[in-house]
Amino acid sequence: MAEALRVEDLHVRFGTPAGPVKALNGVNFVLEEGEIYCLVGESGAGKSTLALAIMGLLPVSATVPSGRVIFDGMDLLRISQEKLRTIRGNKVSMIFQDAQSALNPVQLVGPQLEEVILAHTNVGSRVANGMALDMLREMGLPDPKRIMGQYPFSLSGGMCQRVMLAIALVLRPRVLIADEPTSGLDVTLQAEILERLKALCREQGSSILLITHDMGIVASMAQKVGVIYAGTVVETSKVIPLFKEPQHPYTWSLLKTLPRLDDVDRRLEPLRGVPPDMIDLPEECPFLPRCHKALSRCRVERRPPLEEVASEHMVACYNPMLPGT
Repeated sequence: MAEALRVEDLHVRFGTPAGPVKALNGVNFVLEEGEIYCLVGESGAGKSTLALAIMGLLPVSATVPSGRVIFDGMDLLRISQEKLRTIRGNKVSMIFQDAQSALNPVQLVGPQLEEVILAHTNVGSRVANGMALDMLREMGLPDPKRIMGQYPFSLSGGMCQRVMLAIALVLRPRVLIADEPTSGLDVTLQAEILERLKALCREQGSSILLITHDMGIVASMAQKVGVIYAGTVVETSKVIPLFKEPQHPYTWSLLKTLPRLDDVDRRLEPLRGVPPDMIDLPEECPFLPRCHKALSRCRVERRPPLEEVASEHMVACYNPMLPGT
């Protein structure tokens, strides 16, 4: 399959009075055309920072010492802001985690949706208005004309999430980055929004980078999964092999914290320890203090590289899990 997006050795630092926060530390992954790639990990692992870096929306305190984000033969980190604006929201779009905060609270919903259309197409305001109405209707919102005349704060969280989804999808982007798109929503609405994302891939051939910490969403949505820890992708695989035979001890530990319907008597095993200090990040594997399989090599060598251990299954570990352990 052709590549839709490639991230290579991406590093991001945030300046703070206590020192630079090493938010991303050599992230590598490939998103293929028509694929749903789920990026999963604990809070603070760098998932949202990665999304903002791809979109060119990092705050002024952030720096990118190295790395590339390749889309359509261009490095999005090095093209001009003018060129990036023609791509962002058009060919590459994003659904933000908190829709009510992401929408402009003092602007009506309609103009916010129409703005995207007018910025990237040559249509007039009347056509843009019609496209916006159609998109809100497609998102399942009742009485879209009324909603376009309301402010975001007057809508429920679920309605705001659908408006954000409409803004992201109205121009049928080739790549969609969805950062916790169902966070804080009830399970019925979660299922509906996830189904709409699947339909986007199926009907438009779009590629989706879906960021989540919910392994249930990963199991139901992903074709491929990347597990991120301390700003580094430590394992990547197709979804079924990852759930059946996780190779990295961190992935294995994550799955051990989940209840299973096919094994109701299984004892849940909480993941011990805490994530590392991202200001004082060690040169060794960052999972070392929490790992139950650490070797002497893990304590003296630099962090392991991401290497293939099976077909399309890569892991960054000197002592990966064996099948059946």
